[in-house]
Amino acid sequence: MSAYLGHLIHPITGARVDETDAYLPSAVDGGHVYAQPAYDLERLRGLETTDDPGLFRYRKLLPVSDAPVVSLHEGGTPLVPIVRTGDRLGVPQLYVKDESRNPTWSYKDRLAAVAVTQAVQAGRDTVVVSSTGNHGAAVAAYAARAGIRCVVLTLASVPLAMTTLMQSYGAITIAVERPTDRWVLMRRMVDERGWVPMSGFVGPPSGSNPFGTDGYKTIAYELHAQLGEVPDAVVTPVAYGDALAGLARGFEDLVALGIASHVPRLVAAEPFGPYEHALREGFRADASVEAGSTVAFSIGTPYATWQGWDALRRTGGAAAAAGGDDAIMAAQQLLAAQEGLFLEASSATTVAVLPTLLDRGDLFADDRVVLIGTSTGLKDVPTTASRLPATPVIEPTVAALDRALDAAADRLPTAEGVA
Repeated sequence: MSAYLGHLIHPITGARVDETDAYLPSAVDGGHVYAQPAYDLERLRGLETTDDPGLFRYRKLLPVSDAPVVSLHEGGTPLVPIVRTGDRLGVPQLYVKDESRNPTWSYKDRLAAVAVTQAVQAGRDTVVVSSTGNHGAAVAAYAARAGIRCVVLTLASVPLAMTTLMQSYGAITIAVERPTDRWVLMRRMVDERGWVPMSGFVGPPSGSNPFGTDGYKTIAYELHAQLGEVPDAVVTPVAYGDALAGLARGFEDLVALGIASHVPRLVAAEPFGPYEHALREGFRADASVEAGSTVAFSIGTPYATWQGWDALRRTGGAAAAAGGDDAIMAAQQLLAAQEGLFLEASSATTVAVLPTLLDRGDLFADDRVVLIGTSTGLKDVPTTASRLPATPVIEPTVAALDRALDAAADRLPTAEGVA
């Protein structure tokens, strides 16, 4: 029997919310908060799994019915030790949960699989998402798998790889000039035409589809299975806090089921620091920090959300800004050249913030730390390529080759460039 009760609960008021009302967050203190799917864990005997594909092997702890699911065999991603990088940065027990191994090469597949499944099981025929990349590509792929229409509202500045993915998966992709224009148009389509929102569409931002957010719980379940216990800390790139909220609930499930001994400290890695500010000053929905352009464009928000802040607060977590584009790109190159992991710039923020976290005492040298590698660096090749040396063209002689090898050795990445 599934633990899902078929309704949601408001996380602040405790009020019951029907599934049909789940997609519009409620206004709280000048901001917005989504209700969360409700479960009765006493129905389960431990972390029960099924023979369903992908992350739906955990379907008894996901907000879906017994009807068929929409899956591309997502989840089950590897946990990769990065000992060399960990030793250099002072965290010997360092791992990357490599979510780039998902079907559309990003952790957003977990959200999309659950959110699209919920939409299909409810009989909906159109999903809509506001996205500059991974989120839109993932939703487009799962909508294609389900045979329903997907509309992506994006910006003209999005990297070509991202729009190519969205359109290749069959999404109707439309760009607007201003980011907030997407939300206004999206809300009208949700209200007037019954389209199912796969992302947030209110300001200040609140997060995404609450059913999809619970797809991230499965990362916590997998980490426990891979380590034999939960880690001491999990560092993840953060924008609107969907993954943070899902991770916190997943680890809390494990503790409630008597499987794990504790909930790890969750840590937000970010370009500009809104979560760091919220933890220091207290959460305020309309509070923002100074922000500009960033290579970590998919998490480049000046706002924190209540759900992200709450997950950090209740897990005793922390947040840190990555220190600028140079530090982020140095971290990306370090992971690729020293560990064989080519992750997107947003993922590399988790490496870039490690020195700050250690200096502040938010992490300790003997901690077992997991970094969430959210997506592949292939989603934005031009940004990485612009920071790499040109490939030398040489005469086919040993002497010319030796000179090129000597020049290349001087450019090997080191940990000194990080943060």
